Amino acid sequence: MDVCHYAAEETLHNGLSVMIRAIRPNDKSKIIAAFEQLEPQSIYTRFFQYKRELSEAELQRATEVDFENEVALVATVDKGERETIIGSGRYVAYTPPEAIRSAEIAFIVEEDYQGQGIASRLLRHLTHIAREKGVKRFTAEVLPDNPAMLAMFSGCGLPMETKRRIDIVKVILRLDE
Repeated sequence: MDVCHYAAEETLHNGLSVMIRAIRPNDKSKIIAAFEQLEPQSIYTRFFQYKRELSEAELQRATEVDFENEVALVATVDKGERETIIGSGRYVAYTPPEAIRSAEIAFIVEEDYQGQGIASRLLRHLTHIAREKGVKRFTAEVLPDNPAMLAMFSGCGLPMETKRRIDIVKVILRLDE
């Protein structure tokens, strides 16, 4: 599978057609524009801190991935003649001490498009790619006050385990079942 050219069309709950595709190095300006549309709370739930902008290093890391150990997909819509990023999902693979190939996964969706199934569609596509790459489980750290993301994970159809700490919920999704 040539993941760096991955693309699939999806229809959201509201009937809107979106493109789920691999991120590209030339998406930097689109990522900046998407970040500028986010509310502070969405930024906090994704990055666990408030920030006004992405650094050059963060932009590079966001858009220049190897598609082997790190995979990033974006959800886009056409606004006029301009493609606009409205959500993104990514995973970074690692092998923990127990030697089960795992990947940390994260999502962010623009507020105007939340609740339409973007994150769950991104998760489905990332799951397909990860299985092809030998990843056996996803892990995610979610703030306890982010019930939408916790609900998305619990409703995704993958076996799920959670480990709660005071300030974080660790989600583990098994991909090998």
